[in-house]
Amino acid sequence: MPSTSLVRQLMQFMTKERGFDTVMKGLRVVSAGNGNCVCELTVTEDEQNRGGSLHGGMTATLVDVVSTCALMTTERQVAGVSVDMNITYMKGAKVGSEIVIDAKTLRCGSTLAFLSVDITHKADGTFVAQGRHTKFIGSKSSK
Repeated sequence: MPSTSLVRQLMQFMTKERGFDTVMKGLRVVSAGNGNCVCELTVTEDEQNRGGSLHGGMTATLVDVVSTCALMTTERQVAGVSVDMNITYMKGAKVGSEIVIDAKTLRCGSTLAFLSVDITHKADGTFVAQGRHTKFIGSKSSK
């Protein structure tokens, strides 16, 4: 199964080229494997909203990308396609804040995968947001 080093390589590849994925350039992969992925991010001015906190769209992107990395470390080793995603926003994260993005694969079925993501302040563990992500992963091939 893919490991932390493989997920780090994937992030480096995604953020090198032009395009939307470059918004993840500050994301640091802490660990990855067995359907889980933990990353950290220091909120910068590039990720803030007009109120000076982590932008809601960036939060949604973190849920999407980090949960996909978690899914890629399962036995299926697939990225899947998003079917449903929801985010509950609980507390702001100001510029300079260190946050932890902890994604877990809850269930990986034959066609759908269900993932959860907790985004917390590194300093005290308080929640910034919590996300749920459902991905279509295709059907197992009958080889």
